[in-house]
Amino acid sequence: MSNIAIIGTGYVGLVTGVVLSEIGNTVTCIDIDENKVRILQRGQSPIYEPGLDELMVKNIDAKRLFFTTNHKEALANSNIIFIAVGTPQSESGAADLTYIKQAAKDIALNIVKDTIVVVKSTVPVGTNDLVESIIKEHLITNRKVDVVSNPEFLREGHAIQDTFYGDRIVIGAENNEAGNTIKKLFKPLNLPIVQTNRRSAEMIKYAANAFLAVKISYINEIANLCEAMDANVLDVADGMGLDHRIGRAFLNPGLGYGGSCFPKDTEAIAYLGREYCAPLTIVENAIKANFRQREIFLQKVLNYFDGNLEGKIIGMLGLSFKPNTDDLREAPSVYLIEELEKRGAIVKAYDPVVKHLPQCVEHFDEVINNSNIVLLVTEWEEFKSLEIPANKLFDGRYFLKK
Repeated sequence: MSNIAIIGTGYVGLVTGVVLSEIGNTVTCIDIDENKVRILQRGQSPIYEPGLDELMVKNIDAKRLFFTTNHKEALANSNIIFIAVGTPQSESGAADLTYIKQAAKDIALNIVKDTIVVVKSTVPVGTNDLVESIIKEHLITNRKVDVVSNPEFLREGHAIQDTFYGDRIVIGAENNEAGNTIKKLFKPLNLPIVQTNRRSAEMIKYAANAFLAVKISYINEIANLCEAMDANVLDVADGMGLDHRIGRAFLNPGLGYGGSCFPKDTEAIAYLGREYCAPLTIVENAIKANFRQREIFLQKVLNYFDGNLEGKIIGMLGLSFKPNTDDLREAPSVYLIEELEKRGAIVKAYDPVVKHLPQCVEHFDEVINNSNIVLLVTEWEEFKSLEIPANKLFDGRYFLKK
């Protein structure tokens, strides 16, 4: 088994560290936030992800999982180092690689043995080459360093399941020996492994996410057409999904995609298309359609009140961008709250996990009973049994219409 360091304890880094420790490796996760590290050392996850806390505690107790702010010690003791830092979207739409570059420098300045560096973060095509060049430029010891691409394919709310029962593992390497070492590392998961060069591995991640985003935007536009023509989009989606060339996954109509991946990754690959004079017009239009879906939903609310929301109490069920997570990044709820309050409405919201927004109430009864209308924004399973008058419900996820 390997001694592994993981730089970054965000969603990807933390889940990766926990899973690699679960299959027998010794893993040290590194973060510069001292308070966050103290919380992690107690076996408490700063993110909501079903099953994660239990696995953390199990592997901390087994002395296989550690958390530290000490780059020098953690990197010196590891023969495999994962980079799992954030790549936020810049104003231009391109991925901001500031944290990636810093991680590469930290590795170069602290390793004392031959090392394989695995880039787990979602990065533009060519970033692994950049990481390799930065490490070689700043390396202070005469050690061999190979850089391998290993993009993640985790769904928030299902990350543990996706790791152990996922569709595939992608490994991109220029050095076959390094690629095979990482393949061996993941062998206990018994998942199909795709081995390719680094640039192809980087592209697989962006291309997959962009395709799924296009699929979501497509079914949302079909839903709008169905509504205009008195057709049932859920029946349409089921009929389409039985075609094995299409599949039923990601054909759930609603308020569009959100979260940390699809919005950022579609913008990033669209930016690459423009930069390389190979525009991805389908992806560009999917991005526009996704945002337009929220505007269409807002307009339905405005129409209901003849454009006057002043003093109206709007109930909201669900805040996270999807169920089984507490992630509010690019969540439709955030846009809707801002736009509703801007127009004078009072928003009361209930979410099973998100509790920190000023609009939050303690129980869904407060939303249903004390509001002029109720917006269903996130399809949490516990909402399925709620009884809401049809003339009061705006089901943004087609969840209670089945």
